[in-house]
Amino acid sequence: MAHNLLAGKKGIIFGALDENSIAWKVALKAKEEGASFTLTNAPIALRMGKINELAEKCDAKVIPADATLVEDIEKLYKETQEVLGGNLDFILHSIGMSPNVRKGREYGDLNYDWFLKTLDISGLSFHKIMQVAEKMDIMNEWGSILALTYIAAQRTFPDYSDMAQAKAVLESIARSYGYRFAKLKNVRVNTISQSPTKTTAGTGISGFDVFFDYADKMSPLGNATAEDCANYVIAMFSDLTRMVTMQNLMHDGGFSSSGISEEIIEELSK
Repeated sequence: MAHNLLAGKKGIIFGALDENSIAWKVALKAKEEGASFTLTNAPIALRMGKINELAEKCDAKVIPADATLVEDIEKLYKETQEVLGGNLDFILHSIGMSPNVRKGREYGDLNYDWFLKTLDISGLSFHKIMQVAEKMDIMNEWGSILALTYIAAQRTFPDYSDMAQAKAVLESIARSYGYRFAKLKNVRVNTISQSPTKTTAGTGISGFDVFFDYADKMSPLGNATAEDCANYVIAMFSDLTRMVTMQNLMHDGGFSSSGISEEIIEELSK
């Protein structure tokens, strides 16, 4: 049921690929709640995904942009201003990719050029998105900027590899830029640390299915779904959360606060 939480608000959603993407579900929910927005992803991702199908459902324009390139972000913002007829109230950064993970490199045998690419795509791009937004003065007062992250920024998980460092950088950028944007325009900046989720990116990590089941058993509420995450993102874009900023918000069914669960004890006792 819609509540018109984003009525009249304008934004950009980065990273929707297909119907399994959290960004895809955020876009559908944002449209339902009254927002207008553009959709963007890297040109190569646009060729691989189904974003045009999403755009049709949301009456949104797709604007290709590589989030690691400042000039692409500048063009994206200019075109979005023209399409939407004004500045932005929200931005979602749902971007993450590691060449080392994708190509199966062990953590003790990383390709460092690929490592730098991981950091640029998955972490530094968040800073670029906000720095360009500041310089172009594209955010409205009391806007909301979000990025999706994962608890591997704080804890070690086998096979998450250099993505863990990228997420740590992402969360640090949110705190530092959150302070700056709050002082400049009352814009809030946060990250949402989501449960393991069966997205195209998530399922590409080795051993994902086993860990997904483990996290589900460890979390008192179970794993948060992509739909649940989309609802949380909408709440964070709305005026109901205007005083929340510089936070890493755990959206994981209680996983991050659980030491052990009855289900895990039962499993280990077999």
